[in-house]
Amino acid sequence: LCLFFFSLFYQALFNLLIPDHAADAFSPPRLPEPGPWDLLLEQLLGGLSRWDAEHFLFIAQQGYLYEHNFAFFPLYPLALRGLAEGALWPLQLLLCPRSLLLLSATFLNSLFSTLAAAALYCLGCAVLRCRRVAFLAALLFSLSPANVFLAAAYSESMFALLVFSAMWQLEKGQSCLSGLLFSLASGVRANGLVNAGFFLYSRAKSFAFLLQGGSGAGRKHLPFWKHLFSMLTSILLASAGIFLPFALFQYYAYMRFCGAATSPEPAVPKPLLQLALDKGYRLVATNGDKPPWCFQRFPMVYTYIQDVYWNVGFLRYFELKQIPNFLLALPITLLGLGAACTYAGANPRHCLTLGLERRKSEEEDKPRTGFCCHAVFVYMVHATILLVFGFFCMHVQVLTRFLCSSSPVLYWFSAHLLQEHEPLLWGERTQRGTVSPYSETTLPGQSPSSTRKRTAENPLVRLLMNWGSITPFSKGLLGFFLSFWLLGLILHCNFLPWT
Repeated sequence: LCLFFFSLFYQALFNLLIPDHAADAFSPPRLPEPGPWDLLLEQLLGGLSRWDAEHFLFIAQQGYLYEHNFAFFPLYPLALRGLAEGALWPLQLLLCPRSLLLLSATFLNSLFSTLAAAALYCLGCAVLRCRRVAFLAALLFSLSPANVFLAAAYSESMFALLVFSAMWQLEKGQSCLSGLLFSLASGVRANGLVNAGFFLYSRAKSFAFLLQGGSGAGRKHLPFWKHLFSMLTSILLASAGIFLPFALFQYYAYMRFCGAATSPEPAVPKPLLQLALDKGYRLVATNGDKPPWCFQRFPMVYTYIQDVYWNVGFLRYFELKQIPNFLLALPITLLGLGAACTYAGANPRHCLTLGLERRKSEEEDKPRTGFCCHAVFVYMVHATILLVFGFFCMHVQVLTRFLCSSSPVLYWFSAHLLQEHEPLLWGERTQRGTVSPYSETTLPGQSPSSTRKRTAENPLVRLLMNWGSITPFSKGLLGFFLSFWLLGLILHCNFLPWT
């Protein structure tokens, strides 16, 4: 939370000292005209409303007026509008609607980011069975390279909270609550659809262990086909729930642009009509002129916008002029590849069998803890799929915020690397592969209060306070987090190109 307020302070400072770049970005006119309090709020928080944030604020105020607005999913704008018209309603006497929405974004993202860090910590404890790694990973999330997008009026912080919480609930066996959270996440960002794979893997793993005589063998009196039917049914129901928000959103767009008008569209303010004429933005057709995507076999406005407006597609970004953007994505790409190689090298058989083989050692010996434990496998696959898709099919410069708001693996791996290579953290480390003092259980001779006290220590602050004495490797890794944290505030908040 302290780092979030530091972000607010520095974005205001840089926004004051550095003139904004005249970017060719979506910039709708302010309706109504801002007053003195609006101008003051713009000076304090205006850096949080750059680039795509303009879309979210516009949608929250005006709805989905232009076709390309449908690239941005509705749950986050709805949350902004709900807070602006609810708890912040008394401030409408001083602030215009857009300023109230910007203030809502600041409050909500501070809450979402803090809760996302807490959810990541709980998830790390459940998966890694090592509180020390989980705690350091949560601290690194607070210093995320995508920090400016977690603070700005973007949906990343809300998405991270929902996804990390859903993963944690699934680890606890709370399938219904996990499915609800994953479903909400797919109403925030399109890549939430990929999370259906967690349910698919969870059910497939349980079914495979059942066939091998693992846990749940007591139910073997049921016929095989009933087990199979139960597994497929649960997968289909969970996947349907996760895909439902996306499908409803596409249907809403289809009815707006392609369906027969059953009621007249509300009048569009003249300044917004003029903006559409000047920029070529497509409005809802009133004369029967439908956009081309309406006539596709599966009319989906989202894929059409990504293709036509942003030129998103396989290898489309592989051009010489995009080399600077590939260099910008290089650190997070190397970190993701390093995580995949490290995990595969430590668990070759587990990866080859997709984690579906029950081994006797898992029942007789203590399970491995930390980043290389078997439970990380599905998260590693998820992160690798996102990395490969983002690198080859998206604007590669967004890869940093794309991964940092979607996957816990990069934070777990970074925490793992720091503890492996930084002697300053070795004083607390026990033998590799055993339960550490930061694990879920308390070691013999240790009181729970002693464990909680040591957990409360802040290893990230210790590393930063002893910067001169830490290893070059630690400086490089933390330097990546710090430099992207700072550069994001300087560049993004002044309409300069960033991730």
